[in-house]
Amino acid sequence: MKNPVVDCPACGRKVTFSASNRWRPFCSQRCKNLDLGAWAAERYRIAGDARDRDEGQGEESRDRS
Repeated sequence: MKNPVVDCPACGRKVTFSASNRWRPFCSQRCKNLDLGAWAAERYRIAGDARDRDEGQGEESRDRS
């Protein structure tokens, strides 16, 4: 079976998605680290209502009082 070729999520370079590519689906350690840094800086967001998060935090603070 032939390994698929995918675009690197960070830079768009074509990459073979196989076990021999230790950074898959990225093309390099640099692109993998850029993506990790974006997650750590909270640049990726999951769509949702911010009120849900704020309400949950309010309940925790009231329980501690």
